[in-house]
Amino acid sequence: MKGNRHLTIVIKLGSSSIVNEKTHEPLLSILTLIVETAVRLHKDGHRVVIVSSGAIAVGLRRMNVEKKPRNQPKNLPRIQASFSKEGPTGKVGLWTVKALAAIGQCRLMTLYDSLFEHLRQPIAQILLTRNDIADRTQYQNAQNTFVELFNLGVIPIVNENDTLAVSEIRFGDNDTLSAITAAMVQADYLFLMTDVDCLYDKNPRTNPDAIPIEVVEDVTSVEADTSSTGSSLGTGGMSTKLVAARLATSAGVTTVITRSSNPGNIAGIVNYCQSLKKAQSQHDTPSQPLTPAEGDLLSNSVSSLHLEALSKAPLHTRFLPDPEPIRDRSFWLLHGIAAHGTVFIDEGAHRALASKAGLLPVGVVDVEGPFAEQEAVRLVVIPSKRPIASSLAGSNSATLVLTPSSTGEAKAKSPVEVGRALVNYSAAEIRRIKGLQSTQIQGELGYAHSEYVAYRENVSLFQREKGGNRPATPALTSSTSWEALPQRPSLEDLTCIQNS
Repeated sequence: MKGNRHLTIVIKLGSSSIVNEKTHEPLLSILTLIVETAVRLHKDGHRVVIVSSGAIAVGLRRMNVEKKPRNQPKNLPRIQASFSKEGPTGKVGLWTVKALAAIGQCRLMTLYDSLFEHLRQPIAQILLTRNDIADRTQYQNAQNTFVELFNLGVIPIVNENDTLAVSEIRFGDNDTLSAITAAMVQADYLFLMTDVDCLYDKNPRTNPDAIPIEVVEDVTSVEADTSSTGSSLGTGGMSTKLVAARLATSAGVTTVITRSSNPGNIAGIVNYCQSLKKAQSQHDTPSQPLTPAEGDLLSNSVSSLHLEALSKAPLHTRFLPDPEPIRDRSFWLLHGIAAHGTVFIDEGAHRALASKAGLLPVGVVDVEGPFAEQEAVRLVVIPSKRPIASSLAGSNSATLVLTPSSTGEAKAKSPVEVGRALVNYSAAEIRRIKGLQSTQIQGELGYAHSEYVAYRENVSLFQREKGGNRPATPALTSSTSWEALPQRPSLEDLTCIQNS
């Protein structure tokens, strides 16, 4: 198989795929099939990553707890007594869950290691929080660790570090974590394993006539049932899978929703998708025959299947990747770090950024929120010929006051978030130099770090001038101070929505 282009496949497993929701006993039959599938894909030359929930669920069984604590627990007196003296008031349940995660993660990895050992497959544990990848160097360190594990023939098993994570630095759910991981390793496929075969237009449990949705070209346009909120053990549901699909497809990752109880379908779906790509390639360039390496990819994952058997794939929903994906640093800027404030810019500055120029102070209209130099901010375009800001009474600094217009024309020109940037100046400094020419920075501040508020290499836009009609993130709304804006929320915004 030397010389072949091997695939990188990320498989996300929820708690309900790993343990019984009521008894918390491990679902060994499903886990065994998942392990066999991962090893088979690995032996076929593909790189495999497993993003696995289940630490808290396994911890519940180890400590003989009936259900996941949400308030002050009564069935863990020893843990309760330990945290009731020093833990934050009203947070006892939270710390108990973190303790259970620490207990369960150890046993979960032991279970995985035991199953993979039967097939002589080494594995590794990677625990992440958003704080771990907020720093660019740490993000690259994580990428390099994945690469080295792949080179060593190891299957990484990723989970969120629940013991350390707090709401400000959580991914929110492992669906989102799997999308970030898939982008980090530049995966070809992300499989979101769930308790249904695919996405439906209605809830299939209550509507026998529900129609499966097999292919989605644009997540924002899909009309599907997302009433499922996940199991009592997990934090996700179908809505979080759509969020994950949007993040992953924006990074060029084909995302698939399929049933976790049939993990063997993964190989069949991969082969089916690869055969479709090759058929399309042959159709586009009929004069060029397939190379032996390309032909081999049709049978790598399931060697016993013939091309004729690939005419119909196992039931699944496939989200097609963005034709112009956001890669690496741009993805990290948009989704890997939290925004600490907002810089409002005019349309001319936006056009300059779209043309690969940096952000100059003359294009800055206003600033919101305290932030420091080299911190991430939202970039929001303020349309011209529209009153946008006023100083609040008693305030030392201008605060943006948005006034939604009742006219359709003005509504169409509402401020919109267009991207993220790492800034060269603090919020207080940008307030002083906004609207000025770069040559005036020295005179206003007494110093000049740079002529730019943000270098172009530190700016990433959601939607490029030359691209499809897809926005960069799901079109969700939340009850925040920004609800009047048609913004495109990023990772931390989506996390807030999911946790509200």
